[in-house]
Amino acid sequence: MAFTGRDKKWLKGPRAVALLAAGAAVVLGLATGGTVTQAAPAKPKPTHMQVQLLALNDFHGNLAPNPATSSSGNVNGTPAGGAEFLATKLEQLRAAAKAQGQETATVAAGDLIGASPLLSAAFHDEPTIEAMNEMGLDATSVGNHEFDEGYKELLRMQKGGCLDDGDGQNNQNSCPDPKSRFKGADFDYLSANVFYENTEKTLLAPYTVKKFKDGQKVAFIGMTLENTPNIVTKSGVEGLAFKDEVDTANALVPKLRKEGIEAIVVLLHEGGLPADPRAFNSCPGISGPITDIAKNLDPAIDTIISGHTHQAYNCSINDPAGKPRLVTSASSFGKIVTEVRLSIDLATKDVDRLNTLANNHIVTRDVPKDRQLTELITKYQKLVAPIESKVIGHITTPTVVRTADDAGESPLGNLIADAQLADTSTVTNGKTPVVAFMNPGGIRSDLVATGGAVTFGSAFTVQPFNNYLVSMDMTGTQIKALLEQQFSGVNQAANKVLQVAGITYTYNPAAAPGSKVVAGSIKIAGQPLVDGTTYRIVTNNFLSDGGDGFPAFTTATDKFFGGLDIDAFASYLSAHDPYTPGPTDRISITS
Repeated sequence: MAFTGRDKKWLKGPRAVALLAAGAAVVLGLATGGTVTQAAPAKPKPTHMQVQLLALNDFHGNLAPNPATSSSGNVNGTPAGGAEFLATKLEQLRAAAKAQGQETATVAAGDLIGASPLLSAAFHDEPTIEAMNEMGLDATSVGNHEFDEGYKELLRMQKGGCLDDGDGQNNQNSCPDPKSRFKGADFDYLSANVFYENTEKTLLAPYTVKKFKDGQKVAFIGMTLENTPNIVTKSGVEGLAFKDEVDTANALVPKLRKEGIEAIVVLLHEGGLPADPRAFNSCPGISGPITDIAKNLDPAIDTIISGHTHQAYNCSINDPAGKPRLVTSASSFGKIVTEVRLSIDLATKDVDRLNTLANNHIVTRDVPKDRQLTELITKYQKLVAPIESKVIGHITTPTVVRTADDAGESPLGNLIADAQLADTSTVTNGKTPVVAFMNPGGIRSDLVATGGAVTFGSAFTVQPFNNYLVSMDMTGTQIKALLEQQFSGVNQAANKVLQVAGITYTYNPAAAPGSKVVAGSIKIAGQPLVDGTTYRIVTNNFLSDGGDGFPAFTTATDKFFGGLDIDAFASYLSAHDPYTPGPTDRISITS
């Protein structure tokens, strides 16, 4: 495969890039800021052996393909992802390496489960663990979402066993097939920096060592996001201590070398943000935590497989000794697989970075589906049907519509915002949200009832993203800026009116961007907004990260992650059964 003009454009940038494609390669071994040059097809030196690493991250239980029209179902317009196609892609890449006499290890950088679609979430993500077993995963680091149901549940994911959860009564059903128990992960969950509080005992194994032919060994250190306690439910990690990623990994290097291991790979659930997210085989202007971590990890660590930010990149970032080191990430939802070819010196047993290459492959859907994964998905699609069809409440109208009025407010938007505001999972340290914000684009369909009954599946169709609710502190000034961002910046051409609860205001569509909200019209709980007062608000994690052109959310403080938005929605409908849509009177317009 030759590089296209677009590929060559991506190679221009402040950082060196490593690419490997059939018949073409890029040399990795230039200091940050150097020029990347194209080389002849990579061939292992007679004194070296090559080991193929296949890596993914942030799968989040996306077993079935996501719609190709959604951002979660394509890469730069190419339909991508789905466990059946991912499994096929992995097998194709392994076969190509085997034909060249190379062995393979398949690894991941966390968040394989959690924030999952109903097909996996309804069964406590047991289907995803089973899918990863089928795909031949060898090891993964633990991500923050692996703690969504608590660390004891994470241990069950590793060891197996069933939960007594009421046989689907709460829209979840562990071990739904009475003929078989959940066996747990065949692969190793790794987390070197998560300890039982006040002990030196790690929750899970800190690393694993894979042996290859000629006696070569590669160590994989698993690293969890240090900030996990601040972004997951407190009860899920109570009793655990999360330590610094760099300090922990560096402390393990002497131990591994004492065991005669020189080839070391870190599987890190933390990542970066390239300036151009479309440049998935490059990393122009990358920023974020990964840059500082990469610059401080011990030079003896040869490669960093990262995740968490749901970005795809392929970088060379200098280590503390000023030598370039490979840093990769494979987007999310199984849309991309990273292929790394480690070149290991047979004499020193260490990785030769100058001959180590990587390539991010799109998991396209133009290949045959893996038969075993199809059988697994079909099995759980049948098993999820009773949960999907479970009645969770009633509405007094045939539908609750997402169609907005002239001000941009919709009955369904109000319902969802009310549900978020009522959800107790985001209450922390006695701080209860008083305002809720919901992005209209996250409401994917009207809420439809059958004979007045609303099913869990119907509710899930409205909110299928499994976003987490996030509470945070915002000042009155920040909330004003947020409301103006509905009509300015990237939202100036096509306004995005947030659906709200607990707040009312008036805006003038004819006013200039930045001054559309009528001064003095904003009220919270019926009282005028005060610029210097801090208010507790709740929204979803997508908006919390500044999604949909709302950077004001990123300036908020004391963020706390609660439960899933779909759970809040379903609980609210059950608690307000039957539900009657109210008037759209929270947002008004003037001229």
